[in-house]
Amino acid sequence: MNVLLTGASGFIGRNVAAVLAEAGHQVRPLSRRHGIDVRHMLAPPDWLPHLDGIDAVINCIGIIGERSVQRFTPLHTLAPIALFRACAAAGIHRVVQISALGADDTAFSAYHLSKRAADDFLRTLDLEWFVLRPSLIYGLGGTSGNLFMRLARLPCIPVVGDGQQQVQPVHISDVTAAVLHSLTVAKSKTTLDILGSETFTFGEWLQRMREAQGLPRAPLLCVPFPLALMLARLGRYISPMLHPENLLMLNAGYRADVQPLTDFLGRMPRPFAPHLLFANALTAGEQP
Repeated sequence: MNVLLTGASGFIGRNVAAVLAEAGHQVRPLSRRHGIDVRHMLAPPDWLPHLDGIDAVINCIGIIGERSVQRFTPLHTLAPIALFRACAAAGIHRVVQISALGADDTAFSAYHLSKRAADDFLRTLDLEWFVLRPSLIYGLGGTSGNLFMRLARLPCIPVVGDGQQQVQPVHISDVTAAVLHSLTVAKSKTTLDILGSETFTFGEWLQRMREAQGLPRAPLLCVPFPLALMLARLGRYISPMLHPENLLMLNAGYRADVQPLTDFLGRMPRPFAPHLLFANALTAGEQP
């Protein structure tokens, strides 16, 4: 298939592109690094020239926090909606939207709400659509994973509150497997949570990351939630990952039922193994 891949230079996009190419698909990458700024592609005609000869579209556009020129509404909502409308106009039926776990009726953050708005619009169209909602994604080169790995190396591991937030991290290879399967599976019009088969507390997840780096377990530094929010208001100017809303999302947890994903893939998601923290989608099967 000829596939238009938006957000192709990001963590998810790079891995999706590699897996698509390995499977024999032809990828047309689109991102700022490929000379296209989607912030200004807010109407269907902006997208139509990029859809010529395309069989399917995968939208991986996403930012974890806002900066001066990178805002949730144009990137997560307006540009994708314009793309989806262009797909309908061009007769491209197979569309895969990468959303986020929590972009549902419980959404409260600007990040989740902006993702859900595009998801909801796509679900109104008579297309063969898929809305994939990943949990915390880990693997080689991930932005959030890199931050957590650095935190895990500290002599005392800082956690929000008591560090008991529930998370189900998923390896990037399971995310790309779901994307790849979405291109060919017969049943479409599917919303699917993409998450790991194991549940950890956030504190334990950081301990696993620490151990994978050859370090012994360390004490947790429990930062009271109000203090963590105050620090995040300052930290967001250093990294968008440290935005207060990201702490609120973490505090809410990242959990869902893994059975629908298991049924979709025909297998369970990968159980955690230390080497997977250093593996991308193509090297996940290689044993250390």
